[in-house]
Amino acid sequence: MTERQLFQQHLAPTSPEPMALPIVRASGALLYDAQGKEYIDLIGGISVCNVGHCHPKVVQAIQRQAEQYLHVMVYGEVMQSPQIQYASLLAQHLPSSLDCVYFTNSGAEAVEGAMKLAKRLTNRTEIIACHNSYHGSTQGALSILGDEYWRQAFRPLLPDIRHVWHNDFESLAQITERSACIILETIQAEGGVLAPSQEWMTALRARCTATGTLLILDEIQVGFGRTGTLWGFEQYGIVPDVLLLGKALGGGMPLGAFIASNEKMQALAELPILGHITTFGGHPVSCAAGKAALEALLDENLLKDVFRKQEQFISLLKHKEIKALRSKGLMMAIELESFEKVKNVISFCMNNTSVNGVFTDWFLFAANCIRLVPPLVISEQEIDKACATLLAALDSIVDS
Repeated sequence: MTERQLFQQHLAPTSPEPMALPIVRASGALLYDAQGKEYIDLIGGISVCNVGHCHPKVVQAIQRQAEQYLHVMVYGEVMQSPQIQYASLLAQHLPSSLDCVYFTNSGAEAVEGAMKLAKRLTNRTEIIACHNSYHGSTQGALSILGDEYWRQAFRPLLPDIRHVWHNDFESLAQITERSACIILETIQAEGGVLAPSQEWMTALRARCTATGTLLILDEIQVGFGRTGTLWGFEQYGIVPDVLLLGKALGGGMPLGAFIASNEKMQALAELPILGHITTFGGHPVSCAAGKAALEALLDENLLKDVFRKQEQFISLLKHKEIKALRSKGLMMAIELESFEKVKNVISFCMNNTSVNGVFTDWFLFAANCIRLVPPLVISEQEIDKACATLLAALDSIVDS
């Protein structure tokens, strides 16, 4: 059997039509398939590879840690230096009220842990989330996911979940003394890069404080410089009670985290003990890789060019087929007329041999939008080439 046939037979599917691109190597902002074709990566593992694929410092950290030890014990029971050192580094670059890290395997698991923490701290049951929000596919995370199309096949889900509209002032009144928490993305990613107003974020923070409701910000996609600052919430001048991280947190290795104050986190340690537990969360290799990636992000000052590269994309991506281009740093959505046109553009970028290969996709709640979340290390020349290919793809759907 060919590898494609093995892929189709033995790996559980996620959709009827997977991209099935046979990647054999990746470096920086580039992917290479089995035939040696080069693709400019405008997905970055969906905001995972912020410092680029196979950053040398990350690879070295993985190799070094793998030679020392791998898994030794469930999370929290023994001192493992990679966990301690990474948690300390994160705390140094976060507000003082976010100084205690619970490492998980993924962003979805971080969501699950944060939901439990909110219930435990407040003794309340209601959890509020936003329409068109994405927080993962596990049962708890799915319960707060903001679209019934994705939820309906798996009901019954968690009770006492309320959905409100992101960036809507009237929705704030639904945050009450019954609410354990409100969980929302700082920037709605899967909704097609929807940024809230400063006024709404300020009012949201005030409403949560007034009602004793925990404000949980999901920065799983927007953290680690994606929006031009290390954390997205910095641009709004507010601080969440709990921060959710994942994706770029592991530098390409699987890792998630929910972060709160040390005082708040004590609630998960007793009554009952092991109030939250994970076998592989904070795996030492993942933590070593993540720490190296954050150090590279900071040492190489990758944040300084995010807004300039954003403007480069915006200046080049002008076409009559583009209905809107929304961006927050290097998180962008190119809105077209239909999902069919988006699929045609994606296919052209991957398969047309007369242009540079470009790898991109679409958004769950904005299927008529093309996703651009490239590694932050993408060069000016790579942006030029990628945009030229995107424009050629847009020309092709006009001519078809």
